[in-house]
Amino acid sequence: MSEDRWLAERFEEHRGRLRAVAARMLGSGTEADDALQEAWLRFSRADTSGVENLGSWLTTVVSRVCLDMLQDRRRRRAVPVEDELAEPPADDHPARSPEEEALMADSIGLALLVVLDSLSPAERVALVLHDMFGVPFDDIAPIVGRNATATRQLASRARRRVRGRGAAQHTDRLRQASLVEAFLAAARRGDFEGLLAVLDPDVVLRADEEAVRAGAPAEVRGAVEVAGFLRIARGARPALVDGQPGVVWAPGGRPRVVLRFTVDDGRVVAVDAVADHDALGRIDLVM
Repeated sequence: MSEDRWLAERFEEHRGRLRAVAARMLGSGTEADDALQEAWLRFSRADTSGVENLGSWLTTVVSRVCLDMLQDRRRRRAVPVEDELAEPPADDHPARSPEEEALMADSIGLALLVVLDSLSPAERVALVLHDMFGVPFDDIAPIVGRNATATRQLASRARRRVRGRGAAQHTDRLRQASLVEAFLAAARRGDFEGLLAVLDPDVVLRADEEAVRAGAPAEVRGAVEVAGFLRIARGARPALVDGQPGVVWAPGGRPRVVLRFTVDDGRVVAVDAVADHDALGRIDLVM
């Protein structure tokens, strides 16, 4: 086996996790692919003969690539550099157990993706790596150029923003994220009344031709009728669909059906089911 092929196979073993890390950090599936390409180039040129944990090493490389991309993005927006470099305030929350941290990471779900743009690059890297992928703060610290204590505080500040502080500009998307997660919770419980609670009485569901061929109705109108159909979404999961909170059914990690939601006055007024392969390929999906 050639060295290039051997390197490619080793990289592919970790691609799924690496892309998930990049997508969470960057909030864009397209940019995540760009980050993985750059990480592959760095990996293919590096001497990794002494690396004991290749997965951890690659995660660090991808994280540094993402941090560079986030900083470039922030510079293009002309954000004052002192905001980037300021040390976070002391954490005013008591230490949490690993179980509580895991619950926190799960509960922020879509809300985290929505407010990523309100976080500094270092905050995003610290929060995503620790809360979503379990990377220790000691390992994150060299990536963000801080000590472990300051890195822990970065993640704490990011959590506070996720809870609502500093994210006022994302109010509409956060409300939609809340509705989408309420919808999914009701679908998973088979809670018909819970589904009705998030749907406008005149909600309409439309499906593309591929979804219709798979058994979905072309159009359904009315909350009761739409809720009856949407109960099948219990196996789906939340995602950002072209930057907006939505739902994806992705068995084995491969997107098969995307549900786009249109929200008005606190309720879902329209749902579009997209299953066409080409259309799915054009959607910027973060999940």
